[in-house]
Amino acid sequence: MNEQIVEIDINNLQESYVFNKIAKQASGAVWYKQGKAVLMATVAIDEKAVEEDFLPMTIQYIEKSYAAAKIPGGFIKRETKPGDFETLTSRIIDRSLRPLFPKGFRYPISIAVTVLSSDREVDMQVAALHAASAALFVSDTPVSQTISAVRVGQVAGELIVNPSNSQLDDSQLDLFVVGSDEDILMIEMRTIASEVVDDVIGGTIAEMPIVLEHHECNELDEDELISAITLAQNAISASTAQYSTKFSEAQRVALSLEFSDEKIDSTLYAYIENNFKDAVENAVKVMAKSERSISLQKVRNAIIEAKSKEGEELDKDIVTKVLDAYKRSIVRSLILDQNIRADGRGMDEIRPIEIETNLLPSVHGSCLFTRGQTQALVAVTLGDSRDAQSYELVTDKESQYEHFMVHYNFPGYAVGEASYIGAPGRRELGHGNLAKRALEPTIDIKHDGTIRVVSEVLESNGSSSMATVCGGSLALRAADVEVQKLVSGIAMGLVMEDDKYAILSDIVGLEDHDGDMDFKITGTKDGITAMQMDIKLGGIELSILKEALAQAKEGRLHILSLMEAASEAIKPSGALPNIEFFNIDPSKIVDIIGKAGSTIREIIEKFGVTIDLDRDVGGVKVAGDDKEMVTAAKEHINTIASAPTKKQMQYTIGETYNGNVKKIVDFGMFVEMPDGFDALLHISKVRKERVNNLQELYSEGDDIAVIVLEQKGKKVELATEEYYL
Repeated sequence: MNEQIVEIDINNLQESYVFNKIAKQASGAVWYKQGKAVLMATVAIDEKAVEEDFLPMTIQYIEKSYAAAKIPGGFIKRETKPGDFETLTSRIIDRSLRPLFPKGFRYPISIAVTVLSSDREVDMQVAALHAASAALFVSDTPVSQTISAVRVGQVAGELIVNPSNSQLDDSQLDLFVVGSDEDILMIEMRTIASEVVDDVIGGTIAEMPIVLEHHECNELDEDELISAITLAQNAISASTAQYSTKFSEAQRVALSLEFSDEKIDSTLYAYIENNFKDAVENAVKVMAKSERSISLQKVRNAIIEAKSKEGEELDKDIVTKVLDAYKRSIVRSLILDQNIRADGRGMDEIRPIEIETNLLPSVHGSCLFTRGQTQALVAVTLGDSRDAQSYELVTDKESQYEHFMVHYNFPGYAVGEASYIGAPGRRELGHGNLAKRALEPTIDIKHDGTIRVVSEVLESNGSSSMATVCGGSLALRAADVEVQKLVSGIAMGLVMEDDKYAILSDIVGLEDHDGDMDFKITGTKDGITAMQMDIKLGGIELSILKEALAQAKEGRLHILSLMEAASEAIKPSGALPNIEFFNIDPSKIVDIIGKAGSTIREIIEKFGVTIDLDRDVGGVKVAGDDKEMVTAAKEHINTIASAPTKKQMQYTIGETYNGNVKKIVDFGMFVEMPDGFDALLHISKVRKERVNNLQELYSEGDDIAVIVLEQKGKKVELATEEYYL
């Protein structure tokens, strides 16, 4: 086939797609360009299906260093393991494309998106998703839909579709929506905190107005979020219509493949339904996850035994598969027809919650958060700028630094599995990133500060990421971090068939597995800070989403009330570092340092502290073992900084002034003049005759009469009256 070029200009994006140009032996490929960014997306499929009941799809988003005209840093000068941004982008592509495949598709498929040229202003996640979708649509796989990604920002109160990266830097909202036609398939959202500067009336520092900066969370309420999602949905509908039409000429003939879901044993399914319905219902209603699993195993064994007595031997794996399908229908029918959940809760009822704070003596801040059978132990560690995590992005020439980190760990024992505990996978990185986006807007990281939050999931039966958010917010407060507001999180579910649906609050693993939506939402008492939604259906109506948001708000506020009560009972950790971060007028930093560092050395020795200064912003960090001494050092520094600024006199040449010998050196003496500034009295200007040792004539602290010989700016040269006359 000949090379085909498709140009599309929609939703503030100018995109170019070139088909049949590269990687022609792949199942599908596209050369994608937006601005100076060039990406290549390829699709490859293995026509031998796997036996397991899942879609074996591998997504890789790969950034090449040469795309930004850089050579990889470090000892190995080639790309190695993917960075967090690459991993998270791969995960976004996977979650967006997976719903497009037909039910029962079990063929290994690999999609690779490679960044060949970067552009500082191009949103690489939107570009990567569009490239991957185009390559998949024109491939010989049985995918007949295109998808579109839309990022919505909010700058100065105005919603912007697909803002540039520079605009996103000034945005209070980052909403990422993926969909096809009218259907929304995936949502990720976070609010972005801002620093607001206010002038304090009447105050002055060194004849400058006092300015104070405060931190704003910029939460979104439910109606504002729905408005932003509606804007994104309209943009998605318009773009996917163009994609499907313009890409169709490059589409290959789909492979003839069989789908495994067609092989469900309908006879065995009917047998279970007619003979074991009550047993399955009772097993589903067992409260504990482990006990439910055992009960279902007993039902499976009973089915095999009953059939064996009838002279028919059944394969255990086949029975397990059919029983799981029937169990799913029971779970859904109980919810939709009888309003009964597996653990007996109401549709909007939250599991029991237990909270303990600062239970780890040697940790800066900690919290054990337990909700039902989900439990997270969250620890907070405070550090300085040297502890920040450095990372590189293909869109930036310089390294970036992460001063707030959330690390989520999910060991096998949390779900009763005997497995090796190794490096975090994509799921762990994704859940940690969600918790970070939820918590970050409420935190004001002080000058020179770094905060690390680590969540150890000890038990899991639904929404361990939301337990991480709740436990993390309390652990931050337990570590005496200035958290403006507590943040809680809740996982919502949806079961929908035809015109019937039920929205579930605080879902457990069974409801996540057998439901149609996984919807996680976090926020403060005043609004939403982050959300993540994956739809297993073709899409979701905004009216249902609005109802889910309202129900989630009730659950979120209930959890927050329990967290607030626990917060009031927090006892400070004995391991907390004694650190004070504060700001002074930058012009006063020189006074804190003193001549040749004498003042700062004196403070360090007197109070037994360490001091770090930032000349640009006037930032001061004082740390020490004794809290009272740290506080005293802070007060001493503020006293120096609040002293009136010295102004140098304009001296009259030849006039005599009274000074004080400040320091004696080999080449002369430094004399403190009446204005407080030091002037040089050179050894050659002390007497007419040569002087070899000044210390035989003067001591530091002596008063001395001097005559000004010369003044050039701040430089003043002196002589004694004896020499001058």
